[in-house]
Amino acid sequence: MVFAHWKKLGLALLVTSSLTQTAWAASDVLVLSRAEDAPTADPGVEISNSGYTFIYAAYEHLVAYKGATTEVVPELAESWSVDDTNTVWTFKLAQGHKFDDGTPVDAAAVKFSFDRAMKLKAGPSDAFPVLKEVQVVDPGTVKFILSSQFAPFLSTMAVSGAAIINPKVMEHEKDGDMAKAWLAEHTAGSGAYKITSWERNQSVVLDRNEHYAGSTPALKQIVVRTVGEISARRLQLVNGDADIIEQVPVDQAAALKGDPNIVVESNPSLYVNYVYMNNKRPPLDDARVRQAISYAVDYKGIVDGIMQGQAEQMRGAVPDGMWAHDPNGFQYSYDVEKAKALLKEAGKSDIHLTYTFSQADTAWEPVGLALQANLADIGIKLDLQAVADTTKREMAASGNYDLAPGAWTPDFADPYMFMNYWFDPDRMGGPGNRAFYNNPKVAGLVREAASIIDQPKREQLYLEAQKLSTQDAPYLYLMQKNDIFARRAVVKGYVYNPMLIQVYNFATMSKSE
Repeated sequence: MVFAHWKKLGLALLVTSSLTQTAWAASDVLVLSRAEDAPTADPGVEISNSGYTFIYAAYEHLVAYKGATTEVVPELAESWSVDDTNTVWTFKLAQGHKFDDGTPVDAAAVKFSFDRAMKLKAGPSDAFPVLKEVQVVDPGTVKFILSSQFAPFLSTMAVSGAAIINPKVMEHEKDGDMAKAWLAEHTAGSGAYKITSWERNQSVVLDRNEHYAGSTPALKQIVVRTVGEISARRLQLVNGDADIIEQVPVDQAAALKGDPNIVVESNPSLYVNYVYMNNKRPPLDDARVRQAISYAVDYKGIVDGIMQGQAEQMRGAVPDGMWAHDPNGFQYSYDVEKAKALLKEAGKSDIHLTYTFSQADTAWEPVGLALQANLADIGIKLDLQAVADTTKREMAASGNYDLAPGAWTPDFADPYMFMNYWFDPDRMGGPGNRAFYNNPKVAGLVREAASIIDQPKREQLYLEAQKLSTQDAPYLYLMQKNDIFARRAVVKGYVYNPMLIQVYNFATMSKSE
């Protein structure tokens, strides 16, 4: 690798990189290059896929997704049962699992992990809305008591927030934070890897957990580097300085396909790009203004131009490929005159809004430019504001924005992940309802759907809620897109799972020349 290349990336990056350059060439070290650093690696706090990369590598769950499917299979649990009321779940733990300090994983650790998540009350705990109590029956048996039946419960045991944490982490507690500060950049799990160093906005290193109960991974070390510019990430991949690069724009992906040493992964997914519209901030508190904006967007231009056909326009909140998706549901179309008429009906003019975005998704800036041009056609001035992704998340969570792009992937295969997170007013802000939308009828429908087991009935409730909410236009439903990243051809064994975007099965992957 040439010095001029590193000079472009900055002296600090050069110093960090040179220390590990020799290790990167090894067949048992995998280097992943991405645009943004993860906010945290704490399972009780993290809600971004970039953080899930570390959590799934370092922690185990009671159950896990089976390969490329949405079926859950045993991981820490060897078996489970549920009573006739569907409110008491009992898990038997498998023997031999140990945390990275050699401490056995037991029922007390399971209870600690869930009690901690519920006390923190951060985004991950929202996956367990009816969890009343976790009881230790004996060291190998744990019982979950629910306040009411909850159809997706078993699947929620596979989400990031259900990771089992070593209770000894409390030795790092400061000022009652339940070790949140320490776990932001460290891990305490029983997974195949553990974080051994974290240099903010530069690199994170994971080494093998010598106490891991599974087969010894072929990859001894994982290095995750933060490289903001896609041109720099692409050059690293081509030169062999990175094994995987994320956030690859479709035009760059097309160019990489011509390199026999590169494999471009483009997998149909449940990954959606949409835009939060702040329903609490005038003039976006008027549904007619939100509808006007929805009609002003050239969706086909975005899908065909920006995404080069590697996406499809969303039709309602539930994506194509998940049950409760409505293939015949209402879909906004590009209609400038209708948009203008809605603004006139609302009595709104001289509207000036800001679109706040980050580089976490390479589509967000070009989408903002497209929206800027589209909205100008109906008399709305749209400014673009670029910020760090952590800042964007904080602004969205607090409602300090007008329009902001979002990316959403489900953690478990149930429309609850979209409908209840996006539309329940109890989840306003960071947990999911980032439009600050409140329609009591929609809220009632999604809450009822979450409280029953009968799937056909749940589906009808979700379909009705989609119909009503889409008319209210709380979000701009842009596109459901393929998950695209690129890897060196020497990287073997990757298994794509639509539930786990930016999560890699490092423990069963390898590199071969």
